[in-house]
Amino acid sequence: MKTYNFDELIDRTNTNCVKYDGRKMFFGNADLLPLWVADMDFRTPDFIVDAIKKRAEHEIYGYTLRADSYHQSIVNWLKRRYNWEIRPEWISFSPGVVAGLTLAIEALSKPGDGVIVQPPVYFPFFDSVKGTGRVMIENPLRLENGRYYFDLEDLKSKIKPSTRLLLLSNPHNPGGMAWNTKELSALAQICLENKILIISDEIHSDLIFDGYRHTPLAGISEEIAQNSVICMAPSKTFNTAGLTTSFLVIPNRRHFVAYERVMRLPHLHMGNIFGTVALEAAYTHGDEWLTQLLQYLQENYAWLEQFFQENLPEVKVMRPESTYLIWIDFSALRLTDEMLNKKLIDGGVGLNRGVQFGRQGSGYMRMNIGCPRSVIQEASLRIKNALMK
Repeated sequence: MKTYNFDELIDRTNTNCVKYDGRKMFFGNADLLPLWVADMDFRTPDFIVDAIKKRAEHEIYGYTLRADSYHQSIVNWLKRRYNWEIRPEWISFSPGVVAGLTLAIEALSKPGDGVIVQPPVYFPFFDSVKGTGRVMIENPLRLENGRYYFDLEDLKSKIKPSTRLLLLSNPHNPGGMAWNTKELSALAQICLENKILIISDEIHSDLIFDGYRHTPLAGISEEIAQNSVICMAPSKTFNTAGLTTSFLVIPNRRHFVAYERVMRLPHLHMGNIFGTVALEAAYTHGDEWLTQLLQYLQENYAWLEQFFQENLPEVKVMRPESTYLIWIDFSALRLTDEMLNKKLIDGGVGLNRGVQFGRQGSGYMRMNIGCPRSVIQEASLRIKNALMK
């Protein structure tokens, strides 16, 4: 068994990397430690790199089909990881999960329709709703004992005859909840009763911590599957976001055809050669690498949690059930969001501002721990020093 080195420091500067080369643009400070945008600083696995290199040796990069083996690798991965059985004909392409989610909104609703979002939540949801001319309906999550829960009574009160869709973050970004079957079933039942289709962003589904499991929404029952569109990708798991290759699982044939029509009209369905190769390699050979990655991420979190408990006990870190994105509550410091952000930037750390995820994120910041532990340690010291000034 090969052992992977997640402690390796890799210089990503001067590669047009958003996370590093965009620091000056986004933070006004080109020297800070960037723990924000959701890709990892770990080397893309060798089995993916090798597959891309092998394909690159054939020096014609023309129009390319996705072979049966591509679709079967997805089918096998979902069965192996979640015991979720899907059919190849349910799989459609998207150049990214946000693109797929937005195209699904376009395909499966009309301007003026209501779309439910559950803040604090991944902020592109807001743009996808507003930018397509839909009406955003907020159903905020309920915070209880350091964990978020669906507020189903509030949801019921917000539904109108024009409400058509609900956007779900499963697992949740930024809180890290791996929603369980009971929670998802209760949410889905309300949507079924009110003819509200659920578009579920499950891009973080592979990044589940010990003691938890990912429940694919469409895997709960046939009835729920027929009322679900599932957006997935290997990009977060295997650090391949730049290859712009994602997929949707759409069991309902009518919904599938509607999505394909909207996606194919601007010729977005072709994808790119290397993203296709990478996905198949990831889902064919990625199990052991993922096991080691998850262990490392959990150790990163354990170190971070202990550091804050010992050095900044007033700052509360939400315990993640999934993902390498950590939601941190700084509200006890009684700083404005602007002042908190400025202090951290001046201290040499770049995080995502909580208010990006909705007004419910005020006082919070999101931290990416998908990096070598030495970076987490240095960033934590910088945060401590910045806040103690």
